[in-house]
Amino acid sequence: MLVAAVVVLVLAACGGSSSKPYTAAGTKACLVKQGFTGVTTAAEKIGFIAAFAANGGIQGRSPGGNVLTIAFADGPTSVPGIEKQYRRAAPPRLRPHMGDIMESKGNAVLVWTVSPTQQELSDAEGCLSSG
Repeated sequence: MLVAAVVVLVLAACGGSSSKPYTAAGTKACLVKQGFTGVTTAAEKIGFIAAFAANGGIQGRSPGGNVLTIAFADGPTSVPGIEKQYRRAAPPRLRPHMGDIMESKGNAVLVWTVSPTQQELSDAEGCLSSG
């Protein structure tokens, strides 16, 4: 009995239940609070790839004017497929620079119009949330 209690405590301390995927719904309010404008989850505005992502998509404009689109996959194992879709959809001259404007965290694929500043990236990553 004591061993089972210790295992439960260790799992809780290690974030055993923190594997919930990020979602568009959970992230939206924080982006607005961080000064992003035009934040939307409307499929017709966020683009085909983000609109059909398993946990939704979102788009907004940072205070500096950089447009961010986030596609929320069902889990981290689906992220490479979404990244591949974005690379395939990008104009040929932009494809070599996708590493500058696209990154992933957990199940979220973040795509910017231009390379984000460290502040833009920190704000966006800090807003990723389950919900």
